[in-house]
Amino acid sequence: MTIAIDFDGTIVEHRYPKIGSEIPFATDTLKMLIKDGHQLILWSVREGELLQEAVDWCHAHGVDFWAVNKDYPEEEKENNNHFSRKLKVDMFIDDRNLGGLPDWGTIYQMITNRETWESRNFAHQSFEDHEPPKKKRWWNF
Repeated sequence: MTIAIDFDGTIVEHRYPKIGSEIPFATDTLKMLIKDGHQLILWSVREGELLQEAVDWCHAHGVDFWAVNKDYPEEEKENNNHFSRKLKVDMFIDDRNLGGLPDWGTIYQMITNRETWESRNFAHQSFEDHEPPKKKRWWNF
């Protein structure tokens, strides 16, 4: 399976443009997914130096992605008339998902068991009954 993974807020806590603390079990789970044969793509709004810092951080934590901000490693923006920021992947893992980011253990189980969010969590309740996690405030009142 080809899986695109966001960096800020998904692998690490939001501290952009700095790099936040690792979200518990993120890199361990990513290493297990790579070992299981999945192709992981780092998919981030970061560019240039900030993107390289994220790639280097992941590498230092034992995670090397199959590709970074592109569909495959050899893809070059300059040589591809059809280059698009829209990836052709099987799954996206992002903290901005509807309902927020599940914990990394749940993410791993869902991928391994090929479960959907609906089949795992909503089999017995309607969408209206589900309350998404509360958003953290960026300011204090």
